[in-house]
Amino acid sequence: MIKVGDTIPHTTLMEYSDVEEGGCSIGPNAVDVAKTVAGKTIVIFALPGAFTPTCSAKHVPGYVEKFAEFKSAGVDEIWCVSVNDAFVMGAWAREQKSVGKVRLLADGSADFTKATGLTFDLTARGMGLRSNRYSMLVKDGKVVTLNVEELGKFEVSDASTMLSQIKH
Repeated sequence: MIKVGDTIPHTTLMEYSDVEEGGCSIGPNAVDVAKTVAGKTIVIFALPGAFTPTCSAKHVPGYVEKFAEFKSAGVDEIWCVSVNDAFVMGAWAREQKSVGKVRLLADGSADFTKATGLTFDLTARGMGLRSNRYSMLVKDGKVVTLNVEELGKFEVSDASTMLSQIKH
């Protein structure tokens, strides 16, 4: 499992774009993790799935609501990663009104999730391999803070906890 001091996995995530801008076409666009985190401070939080109850009602909204506080604390970007496809994450970003605040990034084949070692298997419930719920602070590609939830819990990966860790 990834730990504080480790380098973030060099994989590719996908992001759905509704508009053509900044070199990104409409539709799914590749996000090279290594290139994108270089020289930046990024909060990454992951969750089991888009449109799921806790993720939709608490996890994503907390980071969207506290976006300005994260920016003023020196965070360049906030990413939400889930083992879903880019089309689902794009639809969820519209529903969550996260565009311009939290990047909802798809890990469709779970490559990033497997590389972090933060997986759990929900095949028996028809959902396949999923990501544990966690948050991490990444500075210039290195993990500085990592908060991994116990399965079924939402206590340490929320926006308020991460923001308090950044400010201390």
